[in-house]
Amino acid sequence: MKHTAIILILLQCCLALKTNSTILHKYESIFNFGDSLSDTGNFIRSAAGLPVVPKFPYGKTYFGHPTGRFSDGRLIIDFIAEAVGLPHLKPYLEVVNNGSIDARRGVNFAVAGATALDPTFFATRKIRTFTMTNNSLSVQLDWFKKLKSSLCTTQQDCETYFKKSLFLVGEIGGNDYNFAFANGANFEQLRPIVPIVVGAITNATSMLIEDGAVELVVPGILPMGCMTSYIATSPLLDKDDVNTTTSCLNRYNEFARYHNGYLQQELQHLRQKHSHARIIYADYYGDSMRLFESPKQYGFSKLIQVACCGAGGPLNFNVSMMCGSSSHTCTDPSAFIQWDGVHLTEAAYRHMATGLLDGPFTSPRLVA
Repeated sequence: MKHTAIILILLQCCLALKTNSTILHKYESIFNFGDSLSDTGNFIRSAAGLPVVPKFPYGKTYFGHPTGRFSDGRLIIDFIAEAVGLPHLKPYLEVVNNGSIDARRGVNFAVAGATALDPTFFATRKIRTFTMTNNSLSVQLDWFKKLKSSLCTTQQDCETYFKKSLFLVGEIGGNDYNFAFANGANFEQLRPIVPIVVGAITNATSMLIEDGAVELVVPGILPMGCMTSYIATSPLLDKDDVNTTTSCLNRYNEFARYHNGYLQQELQHLRQKHSHARIIYADYYGDSMRLFESPKQYGFSKLIQVACCGAGGPLNFNVSMMCGSSSHTCTDPSAFIQWDGVHLTEAAYRHMATGLLDGPFTSPRLVA
């Protein structure tokens, strides 16, 4: 009886995996927009020669060399592509310079440092951004429009093609706040900007739908108050600002939740406007918070605030000496949630991807 029960459980698991695999394999291409959380090589091509371009040990865990990804290995978008049965997405700037790449399997438009809002928005407010490149969300949309004619020709052709495509609009927006906070902006100054940032994201989503997209995933932002970069550089306003369980900074996380709540509200309006499209919210905040709240449950044995790769010191983070060839790198990145204090490790991204594909962190569910 015991062996029979075990066999039945195994059969149920296999059937569930087969069902999920069948549903996921309906996608024949993926198009991704965003920032360094999903950039697979656009920044490294647009900022070649600059000191901020990620060098080894970036990429050490999976690829064995830097690829332009801001992690030790694969990102969430890589795990999603693998689950769908597609190759890792090529960056747009590689695709347009290499005619042998099949863009019809999907393209990645994300660029590290990208913002949802255009640089002029920040310039008029004297907020310094990543001025080495100008690859905001609107620029990425322009790239997509330029590429579209090589993907499909007639309206019917495009409708048929994009019905089998998955679009990811983000994560994007986090840098809009990161740059502002780094320039000394406070919470009261930034709260009025949230509707503008969210508006840029939902407008981009709407434009993609008008261009033929039917299934879209729109992620929220991460709990910025848990990131090493914020913990290491932000002065504490009072003792209640630190979460006693995670040591995350409460006020920054409250701000992230405000953005995410506003985004979900606006996505609901989009669903009413585009009833034929399937607009999915991806809860990156909740998906990653479970790792910060219960690290050992997910195999993370090191302190959650400590970066694997950095300049040494208590949190292995120094904004003047970021992760790179001359930095201190941990021997086992899989024991860490945080890679360089700004981005997460492949191990963390793997858990997050699983939470999106198989868990409760998409609404409606990605795998329905």
